[in-house]
Amino acid sequence: MEIQLLPEMFTVCQIDDVDLATLDDNFVFLAKTDDEISLVCKSQHTPDQNRAEEGGWRGLRIAGSMDFSMIGIISRLSSVLAAEDIPVFVISTFNTDYIFVKNEDLSKALYVLEDEYQTTITELEL
Repeated sequence: MEIQLLPEMFTVCQIDDVDLATLDDNFVFLAKTDDEISLVCKSQHTPDQNRAEEGGWRGLRIAGSMDFSMIGIISRLSSVLAAEDIPVFVISTFNTDYIFVKNEDLSKALYVLEDEYQTTITELEL
């Protein structure tokens, strides 16, 4: 399994209008439900007009496209991190999954994942 570290810091926030999101950025995650609009964006692009925000997240991408029939990848990764008391925030796209950890837990998370999966986590170059 190849895991890539996204080079930026991210913020998770609630917004009232999707137009507040900078959608032309290369990493923007937007979710709209019947009772909220959530935005995950690079911290420097966090809208000033938001209901709530939590910054300081770092993103890990499970590299490569994953078929919908693949089972348990996020469960295994998050279980390994949970066993070390590392909280996660997870986002799935059509092609792959992303796990976000707080910046203060990043070094420990990288060590735990590299040790568990006998892999080296590389920083994504944009």
